[in-house]
Amino acid sequence: MKRANVFILLLAGVLVNGKDLRWQNNYDEPLFFNCNSGQSISHIASEHHNKHEDRVWDFRCKATFDSATNCFTSSYVNGFDKPLSYQCPTSQVITGMHSYHENKHEDRRWKFTCCGASNFCTDTCQWTNYVNSFDEAFAFDVPSNTYLIGVESYHENKHEDRRWKYQYCTRRSC
Repeated sequence: MKRANVFILLLAGVLVNGKDLRWQNNYDEPLFFNCNSGQSISHIASEHHNKHEDRVWDFRCKATFDSATNCFTSSYVNGFDKPLSYQCPTSQVITGMHSYHENKHEDRRWKFTCCGASNFCTDTCQWTNYVNSFDEAFAFDVPSNTYLIGVESYHENKHEDRRWKYQYCTRRSC
């Protein structure tokens, strides 16, 4: 097969029924993402589009627990155009992210799913700097041997976008 045909097939394979398979959501549509049981979020990628004034999102997960317990999903943790600050309860990690977009505000409201395990305690936590500028794509990898536990962001109407930073911790037995 010629190289150009392979490229076209690869490009065509990215879209299925109008959905870009590189992302967990489409612009202006809800996002519902949960890792499989026993996993937590290890990678976050996002891309902003000025026409939609929204972001698409993708995630990867890593093995975290033998058996996750005490899982729950928060209520919405931010209002439109308002700052967002969320941390899972002690010794729990982020295993899911959920949001919906409203065109009137050109912003999203967010919920987070957290899980823990009986032999899992967090230790030595730290925050990243902001991982993006407004209107900028980003990819964030949770550092090796650490686990995502917190998220902060703020929205700016001038750009109709958010900047993001993340909190992660090491693990210790308890």
